[in-house]
Amino acid sequence: MIRLKRICSIFLFITAALLFACKSKNINAKSAAEPDGAEASMLAASTNVIGSYAGNFGDNMITLLITKVTGDSLEGRSVVGGNDRPFKGVMAAEDGVITVIAKEPGEEVHDGIFKFSFDNKAPGVLKGTWDPYQPTNESGSKEYTLQRRTFVYRTEVGSYPQGSQRLLKEEDVNNFNTEELEQMRNEIFARHGYCFKKKYLRQLFENKEWYIPITTEVKNMLTDVERKNITLIKRFEKYAAEYSDEFGR
Repeated sequence: MIRLKRICSIFLFITAALLFACKSKNINAKSAAEPDGAEASMLAASTNVIGSYAGNFGDNMITLLITKVTGDSLEGRSVVGGNDRPFKGVMAAEDGVITVIAKEPGEEVHDGIFKFSFDNKAPGVLKGTWDPYQPTNESGSKEYTLQRRTFVYRTEVGSYPQGSQRLLKEEDVNNFNTEELEQMRNEIFARHGYCFKKKYLRQLFENKEWYIPITTEVKNMLTDVERKNITLIKRFEKYAAEYSDEFGR
């Protein structure tokens, strides 16, 4: 009987030791997998990074739009060079800095991987690099520093704001040359944040403080007044081109 009690005591001791070891292992594993309190707090507050960030990107202007943050996951779009591409990424926090690795789908030749960070010491600034999946002579790695900028549709900006403010008449456009009419017409699109595919048009607007490229589709954004003005301006663009050719201007 004494021997049986001793065996039972040994068995209970071993079982308790094993349970304690497993519990300790689980606690350690959980601690290693989870961020510490400061990092967890940063990630919990990371919805503050949602917004649009714009700036120079090589020879072009880029806007990164962060549209959704869930836990340590992030989604958004990149608008640059006449292209509008989605991306998805993951975030990590350390020493007051949130770092992001975000990937575009890879279906287009100009898709790539964004790596950028937000520093608590410089709110509203996004810094990082971009590497293409398929490097070419025209598309290589880039570094960028972007500022948080919020797009606002404004009718008073540009050299020809009347194109968005009121219905134009023939006398409003018949004394302009082809280049002026082209700028007048494209300013209407630029006010809606249109990202131009033609490089010379991008260069025309990307140095304007009011311009932020946020989309490659603005048809549904145009007002009735703007649509009618675009039709009128295009008609006079054609007329101005023919008139210029006829008289050698």
